[in-house]
Amino acid sequence: MRGKLLRDEPMSLHTSLKVGGTADLYAVPEDAEDLEQLLNWLAERNIPWLTIGRGYNLLVSDKGVRGAVISLECFNRISNTEDFLIRAEAGVENLAVVRFAQNNGLGGIGFISGIPGTIGGAIKMNAGAYGEGILERTAYLTILRNGIISDFRLDQLDYGYRHLNLKDGDIVLAATFRLEKRDPLQTEDEIRRDTELRRSKHNVGYPSAGSFFKNPAGQAAWRLIDAAGMRGAKVGGAQVSEVHSNFLLNIGGATASDFLNLATAVKNAVFATSCVTLEEEVRIVGEI
Repeated sequence: MRGKLLRDEPMSLHTSLKVGGTADLYAVPEDAEDLEQLLNWLAERNIPWLTIGRGYNLLVSDKGVRGAVISLECFNRISNTEDFLIRAEAGVENLAVVRFAQNNGLGGIGFISGIPGTIGGAIKMNAGAYGEGILERTAYLTILRNGIISDFRLDQLDYGYRHLNLKDGDIVLAATFRLEKRDPLQTEDEIRRDTELRRSKHNVGYPSAGSFFKNPAGQAAWRLIDAAGMRGAKVGGAQVSEVHSNFLLNIGGATASDFLNLATAVKNAVFATSCVTLEEEVRIVGEI
């Protein structure tokens, strides 16, 4: 590889929750060619793998990951493709894409400016806010599928609220967004409003993965958690935030098991009080 390849790498160093055991291999390919060579090498040895971005919205088990974890952090290029279209690779930070569009007099995705993480992660969970999802602004995705890099229109894909269903082995390499002409000052106002709102509501003070649970249809997960009396609940070093009860925090020394046990307790309490089954928004990976 031209990129990095590490052995027995602690995943706690690569996740926003700061927990997780080791990955047998931790790979950071330089580009698509480097990634394809890596995947061929892994396939020849029957080594399983998974991809990550910057480790937001991710919970890695205490036993870690057998096989390889592939980070797409070097896929960080943004470009104009044609009028009103911007192509961003999977490892680009969300705010950087909003800023690039702003500098080109384009807008329409300011709602992701305050969401931590990368475009790849935002695409996979159809991240959004205020009733909008990022896939609604996406013209097509560039996906590595079965060793072939292809562009897929959104009408060729299965997606919805907070999800994008891909085939096993698919890797999203980039997204091309269809934007609109917008005064850069208007975009600046959107960025400011979004970051201020998130700072006031989401400034939880400890490591987190953002919203831990999806909002059930027509309901807010945090309200259900509050109604179940779980705000501030703790298991080991994991705690339901006192500021925003859909955030689970590492208040010090937490393990992945603490988070999993706390999540189970929250789900049981919510079901007991509201007859609603919460579903995790975070991606849970590794040996359990």
